[in-house]
Amino acid sequence: MSSMNDLEREIEESRARLDETIDQIQGRLSVPNIVDEMLGNARKVPQLASVYDGALDAVRRNPVPVLLIAAGVGMLFSRMAKETERRRTQVSAARVDAIATDAVRDYDPDGPAARPVHDPLEKTEI
Repeated sequence: MSSMNDLEREIEESRARLDETIDQIQGRLSVPNIVDEMLGNARKVPQLASVYDGALDAVRRNPVPVLLIAAGVGMLFSRMAKETERRRTQVSAARVDAIATDAVRDYDPDGPAARPVHDPLEKTEI
């Protein structure tokens, strides 16, 4: 029966260690700690140390507004990237349409056939 008690004790110790590990991971993933880790090098520069400390205090006091601001900035950049891509697509489509329209407009079935383009690499007999 003592082996059963030993096994239960080991299981409880394992659970306790797992709980401690989870708590440590959650602590590292908190907003202030993530910001602290990202901006950790700023503290090493004397001119930026006070700015860094003030920003970190603001994040610690107001984590939700900071996250909302960060999310808003991320959405803004995402929307700007999509808009830029949409404009590029429209410009490319307009160019293709213009080229196709010019090709159709320049074609005259009653007009003389177009001259072949002279190939400079082609041998010509004199």
